[in-house]
Amino acid sequence: MAIRKFKPVTPGTRFKAISTFEEITKTSPEKSLIVPLKSTGGRNNQGKMTMRYRGGGHKRFYRIIDFKRDKDDIPAIVKSIEYDPNRSARIALLAYKDGEKRYIIAPDGLKVGQQVMSGKNAPIEIGNALYLSDIPLGSVIHNVELSPGRGGKIARSAGCSVTLLTKEGKYAIIKMPSGETRKVLLTCKATIGSVSNPDHILETSGKAGRSRWLGRRPRTRGVAMNPVDHPMGGGEGKASGGHPRSRKGLYAKGKKTRKKKNPTSKFIIERRPANKNKSK
Repeated sequence: MAIRKFKPVTPGTRFKAISTFEEITKTSPEKSLIVPLKSTGGRNNQGKMTMRYRGGGHKRFYRIIDFKRDKDDIPAIVKSIEYDPNRSARIALLAYKDGEKRYIIAPDGLKVGQQVMSGKNAPIEIGNALYLSDIPLGSVIHNVELSPGRGGKIARSAGCSVTLLTKEGKYAIIKMPSGETRKVLLTCKATIGSVSNPDHILETSGKAGRSRWLGRRPRTRGVAMNPVDHPMGGGEGKASGGHPRSRKGLYAKGKKTRKKKNPTSKFIIERRPANKNKSK
């Protein structure tokens, strides 16, 4: 996986940097594993706009991803590595020995023809899904469950991974991509390795049109509005703004939004650092 930079022959290619897609081995999805994805344009069932700056974009099919990896002790062969327009990571098509096909999030380094498996008897290899109780300490994992059998919720986007630090009683202690340390039940499953497409963070769209292809419309800044439309609007010239806040007046840029009595706070051992650069 690498990033392709363009010569500045047009304004749109001057800063454009996209993936080379060299790891993609198949361009058309598996028909049995796709469903239509309806675009809402930010409207609800009454046709009223509930989310601004959305609309347009290319039509997509949703790829049904197996986040649970509950097909235990049945080996599968990786048939292809594919592009998924609904997520930043690549996906892998698995063909199980009993004939069933499933999509999974492709780990970094997974190759076509490789065998993967899930369950207690699976070896510690990239792409295999095991219970946290069976994974060695210090392992790099992704697609980690928060509740047993509910499917992976943590570390699913491009380049993400979680580190298994220790095991205490019925809990495993993991270090999240944000730097947070928390407890997860040992009966939860996780997949070995980090998520594919780690260079996604280096991509640059290069032009506004690429945002329109993704269904994102131009966003009006609050300071460019009138006072009746936004708390940060109004003022003479550019002398406006004040403390950054949302259109409804809620403070932005650093205000903590987590509930003080959140029931999952007891599983968090150490919160993420205020500045991620300080932890490096």
